[in-house]
Amino acid sequence: MKKKIISLAFIFISIGCSTYKFTGNPIQIDSQKFNNKVSDENFKLFIDKKKEKWPLLDINHDGVPGMSVIKAYDDLIKDKKGKKVIVAIIDSGVEINHPYISSFIWINSDEIPNNKIDDDKNGYIDDINGWNFLGKSDKENFEYVRLLKKASPDDKMREVYQNEIDKALDKNNKTLGRIRELSMMMAKSDSILKIATGNEDYSLEEAKNLSLKSIEIDESIRFLELAKSNNWSQSRFLDAMDYYETSNNYHNNLEFNGRDIVGDDPDNFNDKNYGDPNIGDNNSHGTHVSGIVRSISQDVKIMPIRCVPDGDEYDKDVALSIRYAVDNGAKIINFSFGKKYSPHSEWVIDAMKYASEKDVLIVNAAGNSASNIDLIENQSYPADNKDGEELINNLLTIGASSYNLDSTQVAYFSNYGSKNVDLFAPGYQVYSSVLDGKFKYLNGTSMAAPNVTGVAAVIRSLYPKLSASSVKHIIMTSGIEMNDKLKKPDSDEILGRESFSITGKTVNLYNALLYASIYKEKNPENSLKKFKSKY
Repeated sequence: MKKKIISLAFIFISIGCSTYKFTGNPIQIDSQKFNNKVSDENFKLFIDKKKEKWPLLDINHDGVPGMSVIKAYDDLIKDKKGKKVIVAIIDSGVEINHPYISSFIWINSDEIPNNKIDDDKNGYIDDINGWNFLGKSDKENFEYVRLLKKASPDDKMREVYQNEIDKALDKNNKTLGRIRELSMMMAKSDSILKIATGNEDYSLEEAKNLSLKSIEIDESIRFLELAKSNNWSQSRFLDAMDYYETSNNYHNNLEFNGRDIVGDDPDNFNDKNYGDPNIGDNNSHGTHVSGIVRSISQDVKIMPIRCVPDGDEYDKDVALSIRYAVDNGAKIINFSFGKKYSPHSEWVIDAMKYASEKDVLIVNAAGNSASNIDLIENQSYPADNKDGEELINNLLTIGASSYNLDSTQVAYFSNYGSKNVDLFAPGYQVYSSVLDGKFKYLNGTSMAAPNVTGVAAVIRSLYPKLSASSVKHIIMTSGIEMNDKLKKPDSDEILGRESFSITGKTVNLYNALLYASIYKEKNPENSLKKFKSKY
């Protein structure tokens, strides 16, 4: 029997300081909407009018599987304010003067700016807005390159590490070839249509309306339509080529050493006197992540912590970053990195346990290798488990979803796993802040994680007494089910949603608020029964 989606009036009742009672009908998807692409229903309108904010949209009102953020504010939150929540963005750094996020940046009020004194006695001098554990370092090797450098001649892992380098270089060079081919095709198609239309500033509609079209013109139109739907451009191709060339020249280059300039011993956890307070971003990533969080939560303060270079992060930097965030008041930590090898994983696990003890929620990106991270060969660090045993209950691992409800709802690049990915969130073509006050679309589970972080920040703001583990449970339980016929990333194989994450769901702020408003930590079973009874 088909379920009906019922529209109800919503009531909003205050039951205490920064804690609210929301009532309404949880959002669910009419099964007939599955297997629909946005592009099948007025794709041009979506691209022109809605695409920039698609993660904030609602499936029933807008026809897009976003997180119902706008609906949550319009129907539930309205003008109500919650408690300020500090969110640590452990990343590549943040452009703190970006107009979109500058007023949301955390300020350490216990520190006097630029006096070269550790006023608050936290071990970090002049950390007004956060800390930079990389100093002036930027480029870095991947971890397997660093391990190969340190390996003894008789170490059996030497061959493994060398194979990793060889595979990476081969993949980089093949990808570079494909990008150059697409770039040439775009330039050729553009040239053909300029000549055919007689217009340097033609539109695709103008080209389609040509009375006489050759096969070459038709192919050019189809290619440029494909390019538009994927947001391809010559500048994006240049960015991609720069990344893969950097990977060859720095990430996988045994002759390069990026750590010397930092001046510490990365294998000595007690060597902590390094870094500086300059947390600016050199590659837009942390700024983009911060903008996503700010777009969802209006009561957030962003604490930038720079520990992610252009290459693999060091375990020591990650562990110290987590501890810095916890010790300076963060209630949520967002990070978007991962690597295959972690020589000091115990430092990171201990830091995450410390965050758990201090009731701090951690949101982690699942990774972008189109891999099943349940498999040992695809395991990525940091992880919240060891030998299959979960060590903490405060970490959410997030995969990336697209704006389609068909088999491509899981983004083509996203990692997945029925045991190690908790749920999915918008991570495909996400529009947010980048360097120099600008905005840009980016893809990645790095974009999905901060979408969940933003949802978590709203919950922790309005319900400050809820524990980190309870917020994790609420977000996972209240999500919306994904299509049950999903294509494996980088494959044509179709599997059920339970194969991709623990929940088989995407995050939804509206539902999470409804659940949070009835959730009782002392009796979660009854809270769940009450919430599920509304479906």
